[in-house]
Order: sequence, then C-alpha cells, then structure tokens
Amino acid sequence: MLADKDRIFTNLYGFEDWTLKGARARGDWDNTKALLAKGQEAIIEEVKASGLRGRGGAGFPTGTKWSFMPKQSDGRPSYLVVNADEGEPGTCKDRDMMRHDPHKLIEGCLIACFAMRAVAAYIYIRGELIEEIKRVQHAINEAYEAGLIGKNACGSGYDCDIFVHEGAGAYICGEETALIESLEGKKGQPRLKPPFPAAMGVWGCPTTVNNVESIAVVPTILRRGPAWFASIGRPNNTGTKVFCISGHVNKPCNVEDAMGIPMRELIDKHAGGVRGGWDNLLAVIPGGSSVPLIPKSICDTVLMDFDSLKEVKSGLGTAAVIVMDKSTDIVRAIARLSKFYMHESCGQCTPCREGSGWLWRMMERMAVGNAKLEEIDHMLDVAGRIEGHTICAFGDAAAWPIQGLVRHFRPEIERRIQEFTRRAA
Repeated sequence: MLADKDRIFTNLYGFEDWTLKGARARGDWDNTKALLAKGQEAIIEEVKASGLRGRGGAGFPTGTKWSFMPKQSDGRPSYLVVNADEGEPGTCKDRDMMRHDPHKLIEGCLIACFAMRAVAAYIYIRGELIEEIKRVQHAINEAYEAGLIGKNACGSGYDCDIFVHEGAGAYICGEETALIESLEGKKGQPRLKPPFPAAMGVWGCPTTVNNVESIAVVPTILRRGPAWFASIGRPNNTGTKVFCISGHVNKPCNVEDAMGIPMRELIDKHAGGVRGGWDNLLAVIPGGSSVPLIPKSICDTVLMDFDSLKEVKSGLGTAAVIVMDKSTDIVRAIARLSKFYMHESCGQCTPCREGSGWLWRMMERMAVGNAKLEEIDHMLDVAGRIEGHTICAFGDAAAWPIQGLVRHFRPEIERRIQEFTRRAA
C-alpha cells in the first residue's frame, strides 16, 4: 500500500489550485535550476537507477530510451514529443494529470529536454480533450511568463520551448511514429523501423516520444532520489502508477498506488469492490482494451505490474482496469472491441487492414452462435496471422482480445454455437 507521503500526483482529483501558484505550493518548480545543474548524463543515470519504465503501455526503460539520443549534434536539432493522445479504451489517466496537475508535465518536459539536449518539446494532445488542451497551454504561458521555460530557462543558461499540438482523434496516432507523421501534418500512419525516432524522428531529426505520466514523474524522482522511487513496488517494476478502474465496480476512479499491488486489493480498496461482491467477478481487462482479458481465477492473486501480468499472458499496458461482472456478455464485449480495432486500423498493412475486419465479422457471428465449432480455430489462425506481422503493434492489439477470449472462455463460445445449431435444426 502506498503511503500518502509517497504520492506524486497530489492533485489528481483537482481539489486544489492547478495553476502555477498551486503547483508551487505542492513543491513543483522548487529550485529546478539545481536539478538541471546535476548535468545531462547524471539526470539520465538517475532516471535509469529509479527503474522507471514507460507508462504509455510498452514499459520500455525510460532512462535507457533517453540515452539513445545523440550526445553531439550533427547539425540537426533534437526534440522531445509527449504522447498525450490517450485513445486506448478504458484509459483516462493522462487527461486528469493534464487537467489538474499540468505543471508537473511542463517541468518534466524541461528536464527531459535538457537531459536529451533537445531544443523543444511538443505535447501532442488528443483533439477531443478541449479542457486539457486549454489548461496545458495556460500552464505553458505561465511558465514562460515566470521565466521557467524559454530563453535561459530557470536561470540555467539553457533555452527550451514547449508547444501544444492538437491531434484529430485517431487511435493510431498513439503509436509513436504515426504520432510523428501526424505532427508533421501528414496522414497518421506508422513508419517502418529502423530508422528509430532517436536517429530520425520528427522532421528527420533525433526525437524521443514519451507518455505524459513517464515525463511528469521525473522531477519528483530527481528531487526525492532514484532510490526512493526504486524502493516502491518490485524489482524491475518500480515506482508509483496511476491506475484507471472502470466497469462493474461500485466507485470507478483513477488512483495512484504502488506498482505490484494485488489486483483484488486495488479494486476493493479504491473502487469499492466489484458490483455484487468479488464472487460476482467474471473477468478483467487489466491494461486497456488491447491486452488479453483474464478470468476471476487469475484475478484472485495476480499482481498489477508488467512482469506479473506478462506471466499470465496479459499485460499492464496503460493500467486501465476494466472490470466485468457475471452480467457481462463476454463474447459480445470482445466483439465490440473487435469493431473498434477494425474501425481504427490505418489500413497500411494488409494483415491488419483485412484481418481486423475478418475478426470482427467472425466475432459478430460467434456472439450469437451462428458459426461452426471449427471456426473458433480459424479465428485464432487469423489472429495469429495478424499478430507480429504488421509495421506497428496495432495488429497485436486487434488480435490479443480475441486470443484472450478463446484462451479463457472457449466453452462459452462453443455453448452458443451448439445452442444455435440445435435451434436451427
């Protein structure tokens, strides 16, 4: 259980002032010049030592990612791009951070830019998040006026500009190279890698793309020390994490707690428990709609971190916990997700463009039982031909919900098919 003194996002619910005055009262922008004075390499080493892993879904070590940026410029400027697209169904953590604690993100952008020798940061925000766009822009304006960013940021001798860029609501733009394409004014479609963004990103320049939460926690890590952050959670799964809990719980919420907290404790302690009691639980999608669901039998004991969920063939993803009780039509629920992925496919890769539509059409028939038993394996075959065969991970995201459903609820699909067959006869 996370102690209140260890919480990073102390205004997550917006009870306090979100402007610069309120942020400073909570400890933000407290002698940021001294943090920058640690030096670029030292900052990256401290982020590495903290064990911080990307909070946008992939879980790649943040300090290691920063270290890929060039130490000496070849004439091209370097950039930081903050992924605030947040289009994953079930995920709503970044928008609360931007709405209620925007200065944590702005200060984090300054420090990250300095560490990576970047000249500017671009915060790419999903276009529907109107209030968040306004507040982040207001916070940036305040920081410029106070001399915290811009020329000679915080009196450090370092120049750093920060800009807000509004997206147009395409889920695919949450993928880092599609986001870069969109930022450049092009159609949001993923790029082949290599070259990776650290070598050739936005406008052909070295770029690092990080999630809002990954950047916003950095100032606190540097102030309190990497050992403090690393002491929370479990080895290789350290620090605090903001979890989004939705679905069939008594009190849906966003909450910050320690990585590795048991799922049952997370739901019972913060979300008022499962509607109708824990025994009424059917399944949980633990990390946003793209990760495979897990049934109650696994939820009883699983820990909420990257490695524990990977061991049960799911994932932490964005830590968006979608709870489904026994009233859920589980096959229909996954069919609905299949429609989402069909609709949001950018269409660039044939396996995803065609396969996501096939999966949705098959799932629509499976939901009512209008199929043959052998088609369940056909559907898995289609999912397997999409997974790992596309430019970006969107294909995996389309396949995994189907694979999780069949892995854990195959008897339910078979029951529907048999019932439909009997009725038809």
